Amino acid sequence: MTGQSNVGKKYGKLVSAGGLPISNEVLDLPVKPTTAEALGEADLVFSPLPTEAAESLEPKLVREGYNVITDASPHRMDELVPLIVPEVNPSHLALVHLQKTKGWRGSLVATPNCTAAGLALVLKPIHESMGLKRVLVSTMQAVSGAGYPGVPSLDILDNVIPYIKDEEEKVETEPLKMLGEVSGDRVTPASFRVSAMVHRVATTDGHLESMYVETKERFEPERVEELLARFRGEPQKLGLPTAPASPIIVTQDDARPQPRLDRYAGTVPGMSVVVGRIRNGLDSKSGRLTLLSHNTIRGAAGSTILTAELMYKKGFLS
Repeated sequence: MTGQSNVGKKYGKLVSAGGLPISNEVLDLPVKPTTAEALGEADLVFSPLPTEAAESLEPKLVREGYNVITDASPHRMDELVPLIVPEVNPSHLALVHLQKTKGWRGSLVATPNCTAAGLALVLKPIHESMGLKRVLVSTMQAVSGAGYPGVPSLDILDNVIPYIKDEEEKVETEPLKMLGEVSGDRVTPASFRVSAMVHRVATTDGHLESMYVETKERFEPERVEELLARFRGEPQKLGLPTAPASPIIVTQDDARPQPRLDRYAGTVPGMSVVVGRIRNGLDSKSGRLTLLSHNTIRGAAGSTILTAELMYKKGFLS
C-alpha cells in the first residue's frame, strides 16, 4: 500500500520497525501497485493506509471484490462498516452480511483508534455488569502513535503536548459504536457519554489512560478487579493464535501499570491491556482506574490480525 514511486523496491528499504526483528523473507518482498492485477487472488487485504489514500482506495478494493480489514480512520463510523475489537463486539461482524445484501462484492471491516481499542476493552465488562453513565479519560500517548519517525525530538523531549489532531473526537465516539448494538442495518451506539483529554508524552510505545467512570450500579473496586481479571472474549473461547490468555491483566501494584514495564504483558506480548489503581470515585457509583495498552500491537497490527483470525474462524472469509 505504498506510493507508486516505490513500486518495485524491496519492502525492507522502505520501512522501519523501530528495532523489532522482521524476517528476511518479508524484507525482500517487492512492493507492488494496489491494483487488482497486482493483488491477484488475495483472500484478504490489510490496509494501514494514510487517511486520504484509505478514503478512496479501500472502497475501490471492495468494489473489485476484496475483503479489506482497515486500521485507517475514514470508514470507521460508516453505518455498514463494523468497528471491531474481537473480544468486545464480535457480533458486529453481522454487518458484513448486510454489506453483501447492499451489493458489495467484497467486504470492509475496521479496527479502532489505538487509544479507543484499549479503552473499549476495559469498559466492556464494566458496562455489561453495572452500566455506564459517563466516562472521563485523560491519556498519555507514546510518540510511536504519531507514526514513524514520530514527533520531532525538539518538540517532545522535556515536554508534554496536550493536543493530538482529531484524537479526542475518535476516543469520544468510537467506543460508543463498539459497545453499541446492531439494530437493523446499522449500529445503535451505547448511550453513555465519553469525554477525553489527550496528551503526547516522551515514551516510545504504550498508551497510558487515567479514567473516571460513573456507573448505574454500585462501583465496588474488588468486584471490578475480579470482573476485569476474569473477562474472556470470543477469541479466547476459540483459542485464536493471536489471542492472549487474559485480554485484561489486573495489577495490585500501586505504581503500575507503566509503559516501560508493562507494554509487552500477556501470553501474546503486547495484546493484553494492563489495569491498575482501581478505586472508588466521589461516591459509591463512580470509580477510577489506570490502563495501559500497546498502541502499535493491541491498538493496531495485532488487532487487525486477531480480527482476521476471528473472521476466518467464523466463516466471513470463505
